[in-house]
Amino acid sequence: MNNLKGDLLGANGPLAQNIDGFQVRPQQQTMYYAVDAALQGLSKVVIEAGTGVGKTFAYLVPALASGGRVIISTGSKTLQDQLFKKDIPLVEKALKVNVQAALLKGRANYLCIHRLELTLTQGKLSSREMLSHLHRIKDWAEVTSKGDISEVNTVPYSAEIWPMVTSSIDNCLGTECDFYEECHVVNARRKAQAADIVVVNHHLFFADLALKDEGFGELLPDADAVILDEAHQLAEVASTFFSDVVSSRKLLELCRDSLAELLVDAPDMPEIRSKLDQLEKAVKDLRLAMDRPGQRAPWYKIKNNPPVKVATIELLESIDELLVLMQEAATRGKGLKVCYERLQEQQISLQRLQSKQDNRVQWFETFTRSFSLISTPLDIAQTFTRQMDNFNCAWVFTSATLAVEDSFTHYFQSIGLKNAQEYLLDSPFDYWHNSLLYCPRDIPEPQQAEFVPSVVEAAIPVIKACGGRTFMLFTSYRALNEAAELLEEAELDYPMLVQGESSQQDMIERFRELGNAVLLGTNSFWEGVDVRGDALSCVIIDKFPFASPNDPILEARIQNIRDNDGNPFSEYQLPQAIIAMKQGVGRLIRDTQDKGVLMICDPRLISRRYGQTFLKSLPRMPRTRKLSVVERFFAIHNDSAKKSV
Repeated sequence: MNNLKGDLLGANGPLAQNIDGFQVRPQQQTMYYAVDAALQGLSKVVIEAGTGVGKTFAYLVPALASGGRVIISTGSKTLQDQLFKKDIPLVEKALKVNVQAALLKGRANYLCIHRLELTLTQGKLSSREMLSHLHRIKDWAEVTSKGDISEVNTVPYSAEIWPMVTSSIDNCLGTECDFYEECHVVNARRKAQAADIVVVNHHLFFADLALKDEGFGELLPDADAVILDEAHQLAEVASTFFSDVVSSRKLLELCRDSLAELLVDAPDMPEIRSKLDQLEKAVKDLRLAMDRPGQRAPWYKIKNNPPVKVATIELLESIDELLVLMQEAATRGKGLKVCYERLQEQQISLQRLQSKQDNRVQWFETFTRSFSLISTPLDIAQTFTRQMDNFNCAWVFTSATLAVEDSFTHYFQSIGLKNAQEYLLDSPFDYWHNSLLYCPRDIPEPQQAEFVPSVVEAAIPVIKACGGRTFMLFTSYRALNEAAELLEEAELDYPMLVQGESSQQDMIERFRELGNAVLLGTNSFWEGVDVRGDALSCVIIDKFPFASPNDPILEARIQNIRDNDGNPFSEYQLPQAIIAMKQGVGRLIRDTQDKGVLMICDPRLISRRYGQTFLKSLPRMPRTRKLSVVERFFAIHNDSAKKSV
C-alpha cells in the first residue's frame, strides 16, 4: 500500500477541483488520515463521524489511493448503490487512478437459470399474475448479461414469483448445476474476486467472514482492508446471520421444490408426493396450533401447550418419514439431493429447538398464514472477534452513531472489539445557530393512555409554525396509526404522508416535491433518509426508542446480564436507545444551510436522570420548553429564507 501524498481533501486537492461546491472539513481530513494510518499499519480504527463530516469520501480517498484490495460493507442497499454508481467513479476520476470495482448482492438479487427452467417446466402457478410475471422474466432472461433482478421494471420486487426463479444457499446446486458456468451469481462472484474494490452489504460480509457460501466466500482472505460503514448495525445483523431458523416458508418452499425436481427426475416415486402433501399439512397444522398472528415471544411459552406439542411432534414425524424416501430419491438427481440435504437441516434445527441451548434464545413469530421458529445467539462478540482474528488486514468501523456520551465502551463490548484506535468527530454543521431543541410541557408519561393525543396536540402548533415540512417519528406502528387518525381529524392544511401507504422511496420523493408535507414514519425512517433543504425543517420524536421489554431476544439478554451481576438498563437498554435516538435526530440537519426544530415529546428527557445521558449524546443546540420560542425561531428563519430568495 502506498502512503497518501499531499492533502487530497484540502482546498487545492483533486476532490475540490472536481466536485462543485466541495467544502473543506477538518473532521473529514482527520478521518481520512486516520483511515490511511489503519490501512498502512493493518490496524483497527473506530470512527464516529457526525452528520456532515463526509465520511464516504474520507474512507474512499485512502482506499482508492492505497492500491490495495478493499472490501466495503454497508447496511443498506441505497448506500451500496450510491457508493458503486456515484461515489467510487467520482473519487476514481478525481484521483486519476484506475480501479476495478464490483458490486456484489445476495443470491436473491440474481436470476437462477436452473430454477427458472424448473418453474417453466412445472407450469403450476397460483395466479394469472404470477404466470404473466414468469413470461416477462423469461423474455428478460434471454437478453440479460448480469441477471440482476432490479433490471426488470415490469415485475415488482415484492412479486411472489421471484423466490421461484432465484436461489438461496439452501436450494443452490453449486458446481453440480448444469448451468454453473452461465450462473449469474457465479459470474458476479468472479468479478468480485478480480476487483480492487468490492462493495457488499453486512449480511454478505458475515457470510464471507464465516466462509459460508451465501454468494461468495473467498474475498476476505485476499483483502488488505475491510471498511464497515453504518457499523452501528453490525451486532444486530450478526445476531440474525448466526441464527437458526425453521419456518413455514422454508418448509413449504422445500415441498414445492422437491415436487418440481421429483417430476423431472423421479416421476415413478408417487409415494414421495404423498409424503410431501403430509408435510405441507403438518406445517399448516402447526401454524393453526400456534393461534393468532402477530405474536413474537419465547418458544418455551407455547412449545408445551398440548395443541402445539402435538403439532410439532407430527411435523417431526412427517419430516422423518419423508427423509427415508428422499434418501433414495437423492441418487436420482442433483436437485433432489439438495432437497434431501435441506430437509435434513430443517430436521436438525427443529430437534434443537426441543431442548434448551446455552447462550441462545429460542423464540417464535407468527404471521397471518406463516410462522418462524428461531434460535438466536445472545452474544456475538466472541464469534465476531474469533472470525475477525483469522484475517490479517486493516479494519475500519464507522457510522454517525457509535458512541454513548462520548464513549465507545458499549460498541466495543457489543462486537468484542479490542485494541482499536478511537475517533469521535463532531458534525461540522452549526447546530447552535441553526437548530432548536423543544421539549413541550404537560406531556404525560409514555405509558399513559393520553400520551399520543397529548403528543399530537403539542405537535399541531409546531407543524403550523413550520408550515408543514415535518417528520414525525414514532417508536411503534400503534402510536403512528393513532397519531395519523388524530391529525386527520385536525384537518391540517398540509399534505400528510403515512408509512405503509406507499414505498419508502416514493414517500421521500413526494415529501421533497411537495415541500410542505407532514410525514409519519417509524423504524426505517429513523435512519438512512436524507432530505436536504427547506422541505424538512422539523423532526418530532414521540418518545425514547427503547426496545420493547416483551421482545424475546431483549428479555433473554436482560436476564443474561442479570445472571452475570450486570445492570441491563445502563449496560444495554440505555445505550441501544441512545444510538437509535441519535439516528432519528440525524434526519434534521443534513446540510450547512439547513435549519430546523427538534421536538422530543418524552417528558423523561427532563424528569429522569438518564434524560441527561440522552442530552449529552445529542448535538449541542439551544433548548426550550416554550412554544413561543419555537414559533419565533420559525418566524425568524422563514423570514430570512424569503429575503434570500
